[in-house]
Order: sequence, then structure tokens, then C-alpha cells
Amino acid sequence: MTDRLYYADPYLREFDATIERIDSRDGRTIVTLDRTAFYPTSGGQPFDTGTLGPFRVVDVVDEDDGTISHVVEPITENPAPRNQNREPENQNPERRTPNAEPGSSVHAVIDWPRRFDHMQQHTGQHLLSAAFERLFRIRTVSFHLGADVSTIDLAREASSAELAAAEAEANRVVWDDRAVSIRYASSEEAAQLPLRKEPKRSGTLRLIDVTDFDLSACGGTHVARTGAIGVIAVARWDRFKGGQRLEFVCGGRALRAYRSLRDATAASVRLLSVLPDELPGSIERLQAELKEQKRALSAQQLELARYRADELVTAAEPLHGAQFVASAIDADANTLKAMAASIAMRPGFVVALLSASTPTLVVIARSDGLSISAQHVITALIAQFGGRGGGRSELAQAGGLIGSPSDIIAAVRRLV
Repeated sequence: MTDRLYYADPYLREFDATIERIDSRDGRTIVTLDRTAFYPTSGGQPFDTGTLGPFRVVDVVDEDDGTISHVVEPITENPAPRNQNREPENQNPERRTPNAEPGSSVHAVIDWPRRFDHMQQHTGQHLLSAAFERLFRIRTVSFHLGADVSTIDLAREASSAELAAAEAEANRVVWDDRAVSIRYASSEEAAQLPLRKEPKRSGTLRLIDVTDFDLSACGGTHVARTGAIGVIAVARWDRFKGGQRLEFVCGGRALRAYRSLRDATAASVRLLSVLPDELPGSIERLQAELKEQKRALSAQQLELARYRADELVTAAEPLHGAQFVASAIDADANTLKAMAASIAMRPGFVVALLSASTPTLVVIARSDGLSISAQHVITALIAQFGGRGGGRSELAQAGGLIGSPSDIIAAVRRLV
């Protein structure tokens, strides 16, 4: 069983350990140590990374037998130039890179920015979950610490007012800079304590105690005082499995999110020449104007389609007792459909209009009273030229056909 140093000291950044095993699993090198400060993926918190002697740690796995596996890769980059004022490594034998073999000692270094970020997010989650529980009796079902944002799943939906109140309460505790302590209790002792949620494990439990605010059984890493979280910000929320999923950011992530929002807002303000609080109204007006312009453009396109349809009618050719109109046109699907429908409003017409671009879009239409089925023609074209589509007997379309316009028109002639 691996001695888990992070349980007692989550701020431990470097440590020495003895290699117990080096194995290979699925083409990956696995190193097992007698003790470690690397946190494995567990309880919603991601694993630590860093270096382990001549290796880079790329994953950490909590094994069923109580050991921790370090998935490693050789460090291949050229080392950065040493500071000339530093002591040469060969004069400090305790810091030399040891041989990586079972029984040898190895020096490990945690990727501290990643670890501290996880500590901020995880402790922030404790406070936010506790705030919902204390203020509104809304239970946290689960949580997950992601690379960019973290999530909390609540048992029920919280109103906007409840969300704001819980966020404010959690930040009040952050700014109180309360102590976050680690203590241990047996299952029986823990049953007598005001834990926020019932622990899933038995035996000796590791408890995270935020002074006068939250007490939870947890094996993760946390900051020593709430002030180190900096700030907790709820970024968004959605309905999820009968409850609600919140996205939140803490500390450095909250600062980066603010910078991104600030830059986006500043750019939008410059583009629209409005004040920040006028942005929603300006965007709403632009959307309304765009919608109106699209309606006007659509009407103009339909009018133009009717004129172009009149031109095509003059070039119609007789075919099996009907007038056949076929042409490849530089137009989109809506325009092709409008033109074909306009022609088919006249009696006795069969229409095949194709896009000039490839893959080809095809629209087939026919006038009332004709026995030909536009849908059957489209089905046959798809079988020959590929693509997909459908429609009704009087009008059908397909896209993604691979073939020249002349070949497709010839096929329509045969089908008609």
C-alpha cells in the first residue's frame, strides 16, 4: 500500500521515494513508489502531473490494492541552460538523477500550478455546496473538476435569487479567510458529527473542516485557508437529470474568465459604439434588423425566381406529352425550389433544376394532373448518383449527388 503524502500535506511540492516496481501495461510504463505526493484521479478531482526522476508523470491511477500507479514517459527535451551561479549537480549528490530501477531512490516534483488550481477549485466546491445546503437545503448530488470549468449537480433547480445568494455566501466565507483543517475520525465517531453528507466509505475517515461552515469526508487536496481560493464565480447553469448543473470557476480560473469576458465586452463595445450596459439592447435591435432584412431578401429572391422561371419556360421541350424544363443554375436550395414550384404551377410541366456547384443539389417538380412522381425520380437519382433526400410526389429534392449536370439531366429524361 502506497503512503499518500498528500493526505497530510497537500502543499508538499517535492519529495523523495523508493521505487517498488516498474511495470508495463498497455504499452505504458507504470512506476509504483513506497510513498507519493501525486494525487490520483479520484472523487471528481483530476490527477497530478510533474516529474519523477528521469520521467514525466502523465497519469496517476488509484489501484484496487491500495497502491498508486504513476504512468510515466521519458523526459526527452533538452534541459534548459543552468544558472551559472547555481551549484553544479555533481557537487550535490543528493539531487542527482538516480537510476530508475526497483529499490532505488527517486526525487519527484509536483506540477504546482496544476495542483494549486485543483486545490482552489475543490475547496471552492466545498463552500459552494455547503452554501446551497445551509441556505436552501439543496443537496449536491455530484461534482467534477474539469480542465477549464468545474461542475456541481444539484438535486433540484435553484432560482436565480437562490444561485446569487449561495454564491455570495460562499464568497463571504472565502473573504473571512477561515482555516481549512484536516482531521480523522472512525465511522462511529463520524456518525455523531454534523457531516454535510453521509460518507460512502467505512473505517477511518479523512475529514475536511472549514471552520464553522462545512465538515465533509473527502480524500482530495484543499487549500489551508479559504482566502487562498480568491473568489468563487458561478459561470452558468442548466437543467440536468431532474435537477440542475452549475459551472463554476475559482481563483486563477475566475481571473482568466474575467479577462476573457472583459476583452470580449471591450471589443463588442468598440464595434457597436455603445456602453457596456447597452450591449444587450443593441444586440437585440441588430437581431431584429437582420431578421427583417432576411425577410426582405427572401421576398426579393422569390420575385427574382419567378422572373427566371418565366425565362426557363420559354426553353421547355416536349417530352412524353409534357413540357420538360431542365437546367443547372447557380442558386441555393430555396431558390431552386421556388423556381421549380413556380414553373410547376403551370399545367403540363415537369421540372428538373440542378445547382451549378458540386456535389449537386437537384429539385424535381411536376404540375398537377401528371402521373409522374417527383419523389420516385429523386429515389432513382439517389440510387444512381448517391446523396440523400426525399419529398412528395409533386415536389422532391436531394443533395450530395456526384455526377455532371448533363448526366443527371439525361437520367431524369429517361425516368420521366
